[in-house]
Amino acid sequence: MKFLDKAKIHIKAGDGGNGAASFRREKYIEFGGPNGGDGGRGGDVVFRAVPNVNTLIDYRYKTHFAAQRGQNGMGKMRTGYSGETLVLPVPTGTVILSENEEIEYADLNADGMEYRAARGGNGGWGNLHFKSPTNRAPRQANDGLPGEERTLVLRLKLIADIGLVGFPNAGKSTLLSALTAARPKIANYPFTTLNPQLGVMYAHNREFVMVDLPGLIEGAHTGVGLGDRFLGHAERTKMIIHVIDGTEQDWGGRYRAIRHEMDSYGGDLLSKPEMVVINKIDALDADELDARMSEFKKSFGRKKRPEILTISAAGRLGIDTLIAAVEKKFLDIENHE
Repeated sequence: MKFLDKAKIHIKAGDGGNGAASFRREKYIEFGGPNGGDGGRGGDVVFRAVPNVNTLIDYRYKTHFAAQRGQNGMGKMRTGYSGETLVLPVPTGTVILSENEEIEYADLNADGMEYRAARGGNGGWGNLHFKSPTNRAPRQANDGLPGEERTLVLRLKLIADIGLVGFPNAGKSTLLSALTAARPKIANYPFTTLNPQLGVMYAHNREFVMVDLPGLIEGAHTGVGLGDRFLGHAERTKMIIHVIDGTEQDWGGRYRAIRHEMDSYGGDLLSKPEMVVINKIDALDADELDARMSEFKKSFGRKKRPEILTISAAGRLGIDTLIAAVEKKFLDIENHE
């Protein structure tokens, strides 16, 4: 299924049914009088967060949705049926925004959460409502009110335990495939991953949902490269793993550049627990690895240094150690919640 994390749609709630203008006419009944019923209420439009769905692809080709109209009122004081509520299922983690994306109406970040995005119109009154001592036979009835109509933007922010971030070609996809059963596209060129990839990592009796985010480059928060479109998915994660290509010369520069993009994006990303993973260590000899690690640690100065692990995702070196470290990190996170 194709991944889609943003969609613009137009919704319309149902119009209210019209009131009826009718009179009681029965044999042997001397005084009839008005007996027109009210129109039914139009149906609402409701968004509902559903589990086990991680794309908005259903809203790519169909972009207009309308709820059912209320039934018109009828004689014999019969009220029309109300229109059915239109429920639009969206993945858990979907944010409902205004058309210009400046107003956030709802954040459906839990399974089963609902947001009524458009209210149906009230039904019109039948002529029975207009009967009075001076108007015994009213012939007027109200039309139903129109339902609300809006254009909205749906923005999906994937909910995962761990987010993998780093520059293109750092080996994030290879690491995801080593830790989970996911099989993302892997190739020796930048921007192999064009969409977030999800996988489930198993550690003893626990499961962790991991998301591999497309590679970031300097200026990503302003739209450079793949832009900030996927940084929003990192907002939902409980922990960030920075993946750095061990064959790069300046590990500290790479780390700071990604941190800068996360800070510029906002969303409180820098406050999340983090871990740094140096990948592709099998391409370095021991002395070179020690020298680069020493330089990398010095780059933090007096700042608190995150936990740093060395692995080779392709060679599956250090994978078990990484899984154990992630599990321990999550225990610390849960103890502080």
